[in-house]
This record gives sequence, C-alpha cells and structure tokens, in this order.
Amino acid sequence: MVGAMNRRAAILREMGLAPVWRLRSSPAAERTDVEAPAPVSAPQPEQQQERVRPTLAVPVPSSAAGAVVAAGLDWDTLESAIRECRACRLHERRNKAVPGVGDRQADWLFVGEGPGAEEDQRGEPFVGQAGKLLDAMLAAIGLARGRNVYIANAVKCRPPGNRTPEADEIATCQPYLERQIELIQPRIIVALGRPAAQTLLGGEVKINAVRGRLLDHGGIPVVVTYHPAYLLRNPHDKAKAWEDLCFARASLG
Repeated sequence: MVGAMNRRAAILREMGLAPVWRLRSSPAAERTDVEAPAPVSAPQPEQQQERVRPTLAVPVPSSAAGAVVAAGLDWDTLESAIRECRACRLHERRNKAVPGVGDRQADWLFVGEGPGAEEDQRGEPFVGQAGKLLDAMLAAIGLARGRNVYIANAVKCRPPGNRTPEADEIATCQPYLERQIELIQPRIIVALGRPAAQTLLGGEVKINAVRGRLLDHGGIPVVVTYHPAYLLRNPHDKAKAWEDLCFARASLG
C-alpha cells in the first residue's frame, strides 16, 4: 500500500500537481508536510439529470472517406485504409498516418486533435511531451495506455506546423474515427481539447462552457477536458483537468 501511495505521489509530482491533486475516490489520500489548499470539487455525475445533446450542425464527411463506415471494415482493414488514405491534403506532407493505439475493447476512449512531429515519425499518437503528460494523467486515475484505454485523434495525419485541423480535414477523417468508436464500443469518451470536442459533438464548443457535464455522442457519454499540449503551456489549468478526469471516472460508477 505504501509503495502504491508513493508511486501515485511521484506521478502527481511529475505532473506538477502534488500535493494539491488527490484522487477523490481514495478513502485515505496521501498525507504531506505541506498544507495545500483543497482543490475545487468536481461536479458529480449524479447531479446530471440527463446527458446534454448539443443542437449543433454536424459536418458532412467527404464521399472519399465516407465509405469507410458503410463498408463496416474490421480493425486491420480500417488501419490499412487510414495509412493509405489520400482523401485530403494532409497526406501530402505526412511521414506516417497515425490510426490510434491501445485496447480495442477498451471502456475508455481518449480522442485528441491530431498527430504532432514525433507522432508523425513513429505512427503512434501522444508519444511526445504531451504524451508523457497524458500517461501521467491516466496513471493518476488508475489507467494505463493499452490497458482498457484506446487513444486516437480527430485527424490521422499531421497538419503542417502542428496547426489546428481545418473543418474539411476533420470532416474527411471523421468516418475513420466513427468506425473506431463502433468497433471499440467504449463506455466513455474523453475529448482532449476543442477540435476533438467539436468533432465528437458536431459544432462549435467552448471547453469552459461544457466542462463538468456529461455530453453525448451516439449514446456514449462524452467528457470534455483540456489537451495535454495546452496543459504544458498553461499548467495552472492542470487541476481543472484532474477534476474532469475524476468526474469521468465517477460517471462510470
């Protein structure tokens, strides 16, 4: 028990959140010699009367990628289609497409924005500094990459200069993500950042306006939080992300 507590404390220190971040469901949070202010309580899922279904315009996928869903591709064929995709301009400067990684029958699906430079080289999502922070965030709530977790992105190829994906690029790639969701059948989806949230919810989203609420994507609850890359630039919002992850975990019961 002591070893596990020390490991958790080390994870939170690495994230720059100890001793403020404490796992809310733990019956006895770690003691520290520093008296830190208590974090703001995360909203509890039982406070939600119903999932919020935003009335937003859903982007129409391009015909080039739209056949992916209709074809009902299996995992291997789907990933091959993603790696070979030429449906939008993002393929022109990519090194490798990045389908996703993890447990194909996971309860948890984390969706980010798109690959960065390191992801583009390796063909795996979240392997840079943002990926290290995401791994620490997962560990802090008892999860791990590849164990009951699948990680994907809204677009599967790196936008030049790590710019935000354009609406038509997201729409073209969206059928791939939708097919991944169909195959995984996750119990919950965590949208990491605004582009991912807008892809899943179908329109303009402001993170601060939807945090702490159970949203909905095709009958699957969605929780929106900040992208790890944003948290690296704005560490003061890490505590909010922690609240969001606690809220997501509590919503599963």
